Amino acid sequence: MKTFSFMRWRWIAVTLSLMAMITAVGSLAIKQLNWGLDFTGGTLIEIAYSGSANLTEIRKVLSREGYEGAEIVSFGSDRDVLVRLPDGYSDMQGALMIERLRANTDMLVELRRIEFVGPQVGDELRDDGGIAMLTALGLVMLYVAFRFQIKFAVGAVVALIHDVTFTLGFFSLTGLEFDLTVLAALLAVVGYSLNDTIVVSDRIRENLRKVRRAGPSEVIDISLTETLGRTLVTSLTTLLVLAALAIFGGDMIFGFSIALLVGVVVGTYSSIYVAATTLLQLG
Repeated sequence: MKTFSFMRWRWIAVTLSLMAMITAVGSLAIKQLNWGLDFTGGTLIEIAYSGSANLTEIRKVLSREGYEGAEIVSFGSDRDVLVRLPDGYSDMQGALMIERLRANTDMLVELRRIEFVGPQVGDELRDDGGIAMLTALGLVMLYVAFRFQIKFAVGAVVALIHDVTFTLGFFSLTGLEFDLTVLAALLAVVGYSLNDTIVVSDRIRENLRKVRRAGPSEVIDISLTETLGRTLVTSLTTLLVLAALAIFGGDMIFGFSIALLVGVVVGTYSSIYVAATTLLQLG
């Protein structure tokens, strides 16, 4: 089997990764994230129409009635609508909104639910989400250090930090809404990337014992080549499912799907170049 010289291009990969990380961190510092209702606080109203809902007309009606900053998206089907408002609204005010929407349509309009998230709860969710992410990275480092050795653990954690930072930077640059589903996707990215990195690390450790005459760089190239087929098949099948979710899943899970799409692509790249290059530099 032909061995691909992955490590030959490692400095080009390192340069590209550093540029991506600087851009991501700069965007997060200047532009920050477009926090969703889960983190900023506000009101979520679910409405059901008897027929296909016209989102453009609903936006016009709510804007005309003074509901500033309302976000209207489809939910589940073209008959179900979610309205997100930046302020707190009571059940009475929600009922008043329904009456105004009924006055501007011939269809039946039903109020399914109304939920309010306070700013304090949003702050707690944001802090707890950050703690969950840091805890996951710490536990990953302990596991890999115990399973392999500390050098492999450092490489794995550097790759995970690279993947999470890149995904966060992508959401910051594009302005896509960051909510609890996206946070869940980030934690899933950590698990996916770690799985990929451990498969590669296990093969590298095995070949370091078997291939005695080759140098570390050549052993890593052999290991990456041997796991390349498995990595590509796993990534491509996962990407096909996520692409279907992003296209047909609707607005509610669009952010979740995009976060996983970006995370899987960059996670596959980092397991080949970031983790392996870090391991090689650590000797």
